[in-house]
Amino acid sequence: MIVDIHAHYFGKEYIDRLMSIGGRSVPEAARALTAGQLRRDDPAGIAARLQQMDEAEVQMQVLSPAASPPYAEKESDAVAAARLINDTYAELAQKYPGRFNAVVSLPLPHIDASLREMERGLDQLGMLGVSMTCSCFDRSTAEAAFEPLYQEMNRRRTVLNYHPIQNGICSPMINDYRFTVSVGASLEDAAIVLHLIARRVPERFPHIKYVVPHLGGIIPMLLERLDNQAPRQHPNLPERPSVTARRFFYDIVGHGSQAALLCAWKAFGADHLVAGSDYPVLLAFETYRQNFFYLSESMLPGADVDRILHHNSQIVLGLPH
Repeated sequence: MIVDIHAHYFGKEYIDRLMSIGGRSVPEAARALTAGQLRRDDPAGIAARLQQMDEAEVQMQVLSPAASPPYAEKESDAVAAARLINDTYAELAQKYPGRFNAVVSLPLPHIDASLREMERGLDQLGMLGVSMTCSCFDRSTAEAAFEPLYQEMNRRRTVLNYHPIQNGICSPMINDYRFTVSVGASLEDAAIVLHLIARRVPERFPHIKYVVPHLGGIIPMLLERLDNQAPRQHPNLPERPSVTARRFFYDIVGHGSQAALLCAWKAFGADHLVAGSDYPVLLAFETYRQNFFYLSESMLPGADVDRILHHNSQIVLGLPH
């Protein structure tokens, strides 16, 4: 069976809370939308979701809030939102054991509060890891300010799931041309990999299992170029950038692109690709089952397809497989 390491659930109460906080708490890409257009999931829809999961041979979804994390400038707002979404996910996991779990959402940019919520989510709610977006209020989450979080995750040897925040890497070259989501999200994925490499985060916090979404964006195509040129600007790296990049895990969300899948498989190897869907985003274009089984239509060896779909997420998350 498949464990979907990259799935989302947007509880109505939680989305309404973010909208009431307003300001920078509302995701960048959502600011152009009206509140009525933002997705709100209803518990009544769980039965249909479970049916889709069964049809796709998915045993469990690991939930996170995508580009709608509980970030707020006021600490009390961020904490209330984080507790709300984490409690919502924990209730789903309790009501449907073995079908849902989650990664802990943190009330960033408030570090001490985030450490407390991490502890609550992992120790009390039984969550499987931690969720952070690639940036928080337009600052990379690889920056030094976030190091206490990495220190604690490293101590716990936990999983860290990244996700784009949909700010188009703060670039008018992307956002002014309205490619914030379609292209900018993949550039965010690539940017967090580069930032982690530049700041030597995996070297200093080697016990974290880093999971980058969407096949790593453009990183699979850049490994050789990074090895050739990046050391000029980063002479103190402990190893070639390609070696560090291959220490991460990458989910298979690729909008069905065989070219992107093949590139990531060649770049990272089958052992570092994990099953993920970005549920429900791709349902507008393909079935939930196809989110995963496009691998079966690829040039990848059958043994590698089986490893990616049925084993790697479980290994990363510490689940039976």
